[in-house]
Amino acid sequence: MTLQDLRYLVALVDHGHFGRAAEACHVSQPTLSTQIKKLEAQLGVMLFERTNRSVRVTAHGEEVVARARQILTDVEAIASVGRRIAGPLVGTFSLGVIPTLGPYLLPWLVPALNADYPELRLAVHEDLTASLIERLLSHRLDAALVALPVEDGRLETLPLFDEPFWFAEPRGNEPLAEVLTKDDLRGRRLLVLTEGHCMRDQVLSLCRTPDRDVEEDFRATSLETIRQMVATGMGSTLLPAMAVEEFRNRGVTVRPLDAGLGRRIGLVWRRSYPRSRDLQLVARTLRDHLPHGVSRLPATEAS
Repeated sequence: MTLQDLRYLVALVDHGHFGRAAEACHVSQPTLSTQIKKLEAQLGVMLFERTNRSVRVTAHGEEVVARARQILTDVEAIASVGRRIAGPLVGTFSLGVIPTLGPYLLPWLVPALNADYPELRLAVHEDLTASLIERLLSHRLDAALVALPVEDGRLETLPLFDEPFWFAEPRGNEPLAEVLTKDDLRGRRLLVLTEGHCMRDQVLSLCRTPDRDVEEDFRATSLETIRQMVATGMGSTLLPAMAVEEFRNRGVTVRPLDAGLGRRIGLVWRRSYPRSRDLQLVARTLRDHLPHGVSRLPATEAS
């Protein structure tokens, strides 16, 4: 029995599918399936019930998986001892970030972290919130920057900053007020990101009313695609403050919204994560280099 076998086991439980688990572990499906069968033979118990459509862990398997998770957590803690002795933020740190934040945050955050901690080797993974949470829980990420709240008792969160939303519309439209309210947005054709993006849900929750005309025939996976469509006159959109400069003077007009209309960004990680000091250092560097237009939150304890 090896640590890799235990990683395969936990990945299969987390994904519920041999193909997806193999992809997450960066091995072929036959390799993962063979190792799971060998592990079952070695233990003398069936860990999974297999059908053509699903893979479900057995009662005996649940006990084994619980112990495997604890072993992997302990191994991670042992590895962190050497890094802690060597100094803060030394070695690899895997950070997840949502797509509506990454392009505007990483260009200044990565150089800042490299300057503060030259021995840090930062690995960045951009994905939707649900996928980042899954990667956190399967020990494939150290932490992630996402929009809060995140409701999961297995995770801790640390709010970092508030980011207002701005309104973007085609240049030449009838002028609106300098600072817009929810009422000013009524009747506007709104372009939103595709399902799965947390910002889509935030925008619709903030703005959608029975008389709102959301453009259901348009789906985009990036704010840049939306910007291009707004510039053609297809509709309007809301965007986070850090993306404003990318939109300004590129065929669209941008205007601020009332205070409080925006999102809160925070750091999330597993409760069992052993390098809490490193997380606080990442948070401090981020807060110290925040750009104009977002509101730094005071340092607080994680929740």
